[in-house]
Amino acid sequence: MGEAPRRRGRAMPTPGRRQRREPLHPGAWWLWSLGLGTAATRTTNPLLLTLLIAAAGYVVATHRSAAPWSRSYTAFARLAAAVLLIRLAFTVVLGSPIPGTHTLFTLPEVPLPHWAQGIRLGGEVTAEALLFSGYNGLRLAALLICVGAANALASPARLLKSLPGALYEAGVAVVVALTFAPHLIADVQRLRAARRLRGRPDRGVRGLLQVGLPVLEGALERSVALAAAMDARGYGRTAEVPASVRRTTSALTLGGLLGVCAGTYGLLTAEGGTYGLPVLCAGVAAALAGLRLGGRRASRTRYRPEPWGVRAWLVAGSGAAVAALLTLASVRDPGALNPGVVPLVAPSLPLWPAAAVLLALLPSFVVPKDPKAPRDPKEPS
Repeated sequence: MGEAPRRRGRAMPTPGRRQRREPLHPGAWWLWSLGLGTAATRTTNPLLLTLLIAAAGYVVATHRSAAPWSRSYTAFARLAAAVLLIRLAFTVVLGSPIPGTHTLFTLPEVPLPHWAQGIRLGGEVTAEALLFSGYNGLRLAALLICVGAANALASPARLLKSLPGALYEAGVAVVVALTFAPHLIADVQRLRAARRLRGRPDRGVRGLLQVGLPVLEGALERSVALAAAMDARGYGRTAEVPASVRRTTSALTLGGLLGVCAGTYGLLTAEGGTYGLPVLCAGVAAALAGLRLGGRRASRTRYRPEPWGVRAWLVAGSGAAVAALLTLASVRDPGALNPGVVPLVAPSLPLWPAAAVLLALLPSFVVPKDPKAPRDPKEPS
């Protein structure tokens, strides 16, 4: 008999070869975004803050998935823009303590009683006051966008699996809240679109009430279903631990939190600079030990624990490096990172702090893109 003809086609995969890359640990995304948020709090330079926002937005645009929770970045960006506009509006209406000589326009001033001294309604609006409020509002907006980047990149369900056992209950509450928020937004958009198709108003007080009631009803039904599912899976079970372990856990956790508060206060004051860092480190160590012991009460197992590999270290390290370098720059050159508005001068872009901010783009090079992410419809297949 002759040999059977060989089948031409794609080669069979090797059993020992890994077929797909492991996803990045969600905690790495959160550490990266918290590092960027810490860096944003160290400067009011609008050029650096804009560069930080652009870096976070680029990483989100290239690496977020098609999951519903990844769409929350748009809501955070809108919230950041609203915060900036509200801060500027308050400055225009209520004034600012920043003196200025460049008057942009003057509003009619409303006289207030004597007990409201220090507050004014209307009056002169100067460029110095608007710039001061804009710098601080942009810093808060950058912080919100960094938090939104973490929500768009890190899966809440996978993050819950990585939490310590002592924080499992609190983590469930936070994850449920973060997961339900995009569903509520999607329900509101769906109901408003349905009312527009039927020719009914979807704006104003009447439209808000007629849309809000079905959304509230759906949220309650979803909550009841989630509670029933959690109860059926035995959520809330605790293991029996000795009384001495419980007392030690409480003492370590409480003492650690007090140490963190005292150490942070020492770092923020000039007199406590010598003892602030040791007390803070001791408090963090005690709190971590308390969380470690507290995890014994959570009787649950982890199915396929999240791996923490080299890419996770690189992503988390890039955020920490941006925070450390901008903190160092704020100490060495505070004038460049916090430009003044009196006298009125244009902010300049410091070179090496700007290069430090560019380290936030490292995840876009070391983390592979999600193959399930939505593609541009114009892109050829």
